[in-house]
Amino acid sequence: MSRHRGSTEASPLQQRLEALNNARQLAVGRLPESMLVPAFEVLERASIRRSLSSEHTVVGLFGATGSGKSSLFNALAGEEIATAAARRPTTAEPLAGIWRTEGSEPLLNWLQVNRRHGMDTLPLADAAPSGLILLVLPDFDSTAVEHRRIVERLSGQVDVLVWVLDPQKYADAVVHHAFLRPLASHGAGTLVVLNQIDRLREGELGPVLDSLQDLLARDGLAKVPVFPVSARTGAGIDELRAAIRRVVDERQAANERLGADVQKAVAGLQDGSAGGPLPGVDKEARRALAAQLARSAGVEVVADAVEKSFRHRSHAATGWPVTRWLGRFRRDPLKRLNLDRQDVGPAVNRSSMPPPGPAQRAQADTAIRAFADAAGAGAPDLWRGSIRRAARSSAATLPDALGQALARTDLGAGRKAWWWPVAGALQWISLAAALAGALWLLGLFVLGYLQFQVPPAPQVEGIPVPTLLLAAGVLLGILLGAASGLVSRIAARRRAARARRKLHAAEAEVAEAAVVAPVEAEIAHYNEFRQALAAAAG
Repeated sequence: MSRHRGSTEASPLQQRLEALNNARQLAVGRLPESMLVPAFEVLERASIRRSLSSEHTVVGLFGATGSGKSSLFNALAGEEIATAAARRPTTAEPLAGIWRTEGSEPLLNWLQVNRRHGMDTLPLADAAPSGLILLVLPDFDSTAVEHRRIVERLSGQVDVLVWVLDPQKYADAVVHHAFLRPLASHGAGTLVVLNQIDRLREGELGPVLDSLQDLLARDGLAKVPVFPVSARTGAGIDELRAAIRRVVDERQAANERLGADVQKAVAGLQDGSAGGPLPGVDKEARRALAAQLARSAGVEVVADAVEKSFRHRSHAATGWPVTRWLGRFRRDPLKRLNLDRQDVGPAVNRSSMPPPGPAQRAQADTAIRAFADAAGAGAPDLWRGSIRRAARSSAATLPDALGQALARTDLGAGRKAWWWPVAGALQWISLAAALAGALWLLGLFVLGYLQFQVPPAPQVEGIPVPTLLLAAGVLLGILLGAASGLVSRIAARRRAARARRKLHAAEAEVAEAAVVAPVEAEIAHYNEFRQALAAAAG
């Protein structure tokens, strides 16, 4: 902003200029360049104008062909300086009348006015309005393109605009639509002169003035003073001189003009902020986004694998030893996903999860878009688009980040349940009992088959002990297996629920960093832009 500072004092205008520059910088990349250019031009113009003479007030006479600008200039000056003739246009380039020439040269150089005339001794100096620079400009409706360019340039540079109209062309659409209406915000630095009133017949002046003021009201200039004058007869010239003297003596015209320029630039930027402040992202929206991204990343797949893996390892540790070996032919679900590695830390682990398919990518995109739209609700379309872009700023790396979050999460794959050794020992005891009973019975059978004298087997409640051992061992193994399976399913669901919570927390961190944080930063950016615009508007 240093290039636009112009003055070290913290005046209200300076503060507004700084706020406008801040708003412009905040809008870069968010609003179209065409909306930012006018604000930049105002800042450039303000920087230059405030670095030039503050003791001079530039008053420009603007008008159409035949409005009598040159004659009015001469009448105000009290001397025939500007050429006034029947041949038109008579003004090909700006002419400056200067009351107090000292210090005016840099200002006139910036205005690109080469025709200059020192007028310190002429009528407008009677009340010592030193510092006045009165310009007469080419016709704005001239067929010469260069003349119109000069008028358009100087209409944005002079401190006070004096629109010189005549009874024949005061309603001309060109002056109203191309100049007066676009500059309506500069009403405080605008005067309107109805020249050549001597050409009106008696009784016509009032209706013409009423019609002109009605047109000005439609242009947004209802409060602009209108001066009926005749440069030829001198009627009304003194009142117009007095008005110009007041403007010069107050020495506020330049600042008022710049203030009006700032207001117009603010209005242009407000087209991109026609909405209220945004409150930020609520917790419910964060949770919904994290949940949807977690689903798209495959959290449920991993949680299901944790549950199945626990049951797989539980069966390997507590199943009936005779059938336990069958589980070796089924691979652990976590091993298939490469999520059970104990040789590397979770922080550097990489999973073997399949890449997200079209359905998962669409789910993630939908979640991000819905989140951004909800966060930007109430903002203008241009800023809502900026918030959407912020939400998708990490779209290219988001799937990988979500996948890494899964791989880094400690799922407790290596932790064993405390009851596994107990159940496993009981299974081996049941197997030993069944084997003992079976071998005892087999021995008795062999001895009987070989015609040996077979001693009777001890009995308990009439049941042979070897038979009791075999039956009890088998039955205990089956019951232990069933009980272990039931407990394993319950514990597996709990283990999966804990893993799911961890996975959701990990994916929520990714969502915060990749989506929520950029959106919140963009919302803060938008709110700061609105505050800067409000400060620039004063």
